Amino acid sequence: MTETTITLVQGDITRESVDAIVNAANSSLLGGGGVDGAIHRRGGPAILAECRALRASRYGKGLPTGQAVATTAGELDARWVIHTVGPVFSASEDRSDLLASCYRESLKVADELGARTVAFPAISTGVYRWPMDDAARIAVETVRAARTSVTEVRFVLFGEQAYEVFAAQAG
Repeated sequence: MTETTITLVQGDITRESVDAIVNAANSSLLGGGGVDGAIHRRGGPAILAECRALRASRYGKGLPTGQAVATTAGELDARWVIHTVGPVFSASEDRSDLLASCYRESLKVADELGARTVAFPAISTGVYRWPMDDAARIAVETVRAARTSVTEVRFVLFGEQAYEVFAAQAG
């Protein structure tokens, strides 16, 4: 295992040149809004075709929350897209273990693929309403604690506020 460098970028994850881009997917794997929709649009039909094949062969009921699976990156400047399903935030139930699992499982898949550079969005902070400060803490702590061969984890953050919150956590 090597030491993993954490890099922060404010921008569009679909424009990143890395081995693997992590998609904050919905359980259907068939595309959606936010990061998921952007990755499917820019990556082209090859990603959706592989997602459909995965649903037909292994994930007929959908990819479970906290798990991860890889497909081609299609027309993106990456080799793979790692799809992970983040949890919906709940004030009455601690689901932070599921959010941490998204990062751990994505890094596990990256290791299996031989990926050395991985770009993550801020998983679950959009329509799943996870508070940005807590999501950033979980993401950074989980990546720092991971035993992985990934040499760079790049958090690609949409907007200045998200960037600043992650920067405070990353130190």
